Parts: sequence; structure tokens; C-alpha cells
Amino acid sequence: MAELIELKATAREGTGKMANRVLRAQKMVPAVIYGGEAAPENVALEYKTVSQHYQTGHFLSTVYLLDVNGKKERVIPRDVQVDPVRDFPIHVDFMRVSKSSRIDVAIPVHFINEEASPGLKRGGVLNIVRHEIECSCPADAIPESITVDLTGLGIGDSVHIHSIKLPAGVVPVVHERDFTIASVAGAASMKPEGASEAAEEAKEE
Repeated sequence: MAELIELKATAREGTGKMANRVLRAQKMVPAVIYGGEAAPENVALEYKTVSQHYQTGHFLSTVYLLDVNGKKERVIPRDVQVDPVRDFPIHVDFMRVSKSSRIDVAIPVHFINEEASPGLKRGGVLNIVRHEIECSCPADAIPESITVDLTGLGIGDSVHIHSIKLPAGVVPVVHERDFTIASVAGAASMKPEGASEAAEEAKEE
């Protein structure tokens, strides 16, 4: 496994709206660490650091080494509260993890070889049903993405989860059915994305 990214944090005493407002005025983001056998711990991180990692799109699926005043713990962000107007992080929940932990994580889906899909070359449209797939992963082996190869797909063809080779130890949380990830639709038959997703889900049910 690659070396964990280290984040610096400081312990904080005050909690509540007023204390959090003071921290944010100091360009800090309040956070809490929970889980494991230890009690929850209130900490604060530099806003610039949190923002940089949040904007990567992988923040909620990355295990970090959190250094709190010299004490280091393995954690994964489980929730980020953002400002409703300006969309920047204002609070983070971190969960403690061990090397043997398994975690449910939403993994983004990446599509490759669109030029090798006969259906897309004929003018079809890629209808993405799932942009992310919820997976159970070893804490030390969370994939950055799941790759879907579109080679050979014609109009009307679909890609289902059981046809995707996932990394070792990674399994979809929904494993009872072979759900659809994407399909190639004829341009004339395309519906709004939300309607298409609802139709796919209804069909699977």
C-alpha cells in the first residue's frame, strides 16, 4: 500500500456554534474523531489543507494519518459539512480505522475506450446509471476508481456490476442483484438522465 497522507490537526476544547465560528474566523475547520475504543475527540485543521484535499474528489474515500499534537491515528473522513452558499468545508467527521478494518465507500466510476464502442460511434449516447458504486473495501486497499471498458458495446447493450473485475477484497455492498452501471442508448430514444436512472432501477427491482 502507498504511504498514508499525513494531516496536521490540533486538539480543541470549545464546542458549539460560537466556538466553531471563532475557529473559522481563524481559517481553521472544526472536526471530530470517533470510532474505535477511544472516546470522541474534538480537533481543528487548517482550512487550506482541508479544502485542497476536499477538492480532489477522493477525500471521503482516502485513509489519512492524522497527527493531533504529535499523536498519530489512521482515520477516514466520513462526512463533510459545507457552506450552503459558497460550498467550502466547514466541519469534518473522521472515523478511526485499523489495518484490518473494512469500510463501505462510494467509489467513482470511470469509463474508457468510448471510441471502441460501435454503438457510440454510430451516434448512440452513453447513459450512466451509476456514477459511483458503494463498495465494501479493506481500509488499506480502497481503489480510487472503478474502470468500465466500453469496448464492443452496441446500441441497447448494458454494463452490469457482475461483468466488472473489482480489485482483490473489494465487493459491492449491493450484491444480491446484477445491477446496471451504464447502457448505450440510441440518440432518439434518450430520455432525461433522471428518468433513465429511475427506469433502470425500476427494471432491476
